[in-house]
Amino acid sequence: LKLPSGKGTWPAFWMMPHNYTSWPADGEIDIMEEVGYDPTHVQSSIHCTNYYGGNSKNGRYTLNTAQSQFHVYACEWTPDYLKFYVDGTLIFTYTNDGSGKNTWPFNAPFYLKLNNAFGGNWGGAQGVDYSCLPNIYEIDYVRVFQKKI
Repeated sequence: LKLPSGKGTWPAFWMMPHNYTSWPADGEIDIMEEVGYDPTHVQSSIHCTNYYGGNSKNGRYTLNTAQSQFHVYACEWTPDYLKFYVDGTLIFTYTNDGSGKNTWPFNAPFYLKLNNAFGGNWGGAQGVDYSCLPNIYEIDYVRVFQKKI
């Protein structure tokens, strides 16, 4: 991914559950999020009943070229943990504590989403700069691997 530039941009690579009924109880997995007013940092997060919004569990990574070069963002998802990577570097691990759905709603099928929001509660938290429009969120490829069990 090569991220767009400009105050107000909010690109994301994330997952939501197929059988979504309520947030955050059903979970959300953010493989990569970035906001234009903080162009040198990307973040990976999970959201669930016990951890969401400002209380979400996340890893933040300094990446000075997020908007000028392509980078590979990844999530390794097992029944025991979620591990998040940028260019092969582990930036965050979230472990299944075994206490149930409030901390681990990730036992269900999820689907991928790649989007570039503009404004919003995080992307627009420091205002927006309409002069950066139009902008481009470049996606070279998306791969999904699944282990045979």
